[in-house]
Amino acid sequence: MNYDEHRYDSIINLPHYVSQKRKPMSMTDRAAQFSPFAALTGYDAAVCEAARLTDSVKERDEDSIAVLNERMCVLSEYEYKYPEITVEYFVPDEKKSGGAFMTITGCFKWLDEGEQRLVFQDGTSISIEMIYGVEESIFEDHAI
Repeated sequence: MNYDEHRYDSIINLPHYVSQKRKPMSMTDRAAQFSPFAALTGYDAAVCEAARLTDSVKERDEDSIAVLNERMCVLSEYEYKYPEITVEYFVPDEKKSGGAFMTITGCFKWLDEGEQRLVFQDGTSISIEMIYGVEESIFEDHAI
């Protein structure tokens, strides 16, 4: 036996002390004493937000703008006939520069020329300014 083992021989078999003046601490409060301290509340969320990637807005050339304008004219002929179309569009990020390119497929309802928005039958509306592509079989008939 070494010295450390002899130091506790006199107390090892004594009964556990229970205070008569204070009530015992709950297990939850005891556990809370040992939980880590979060000095930088929100730091993890800020790091995740900074690491989140966004896309940049693509510049459209004149040819793609012309094709898109032609397709919008063809679509206006089909208002309320509800052809199914697929639209690629850009959604700006609310928290940082850039955003994301999204694709939606749905039934076209009409073009809101006053608000410059393409409206789907389900009520979804997309700014024409943010549209990068529109696909539908009706465009094949019009050679666009």
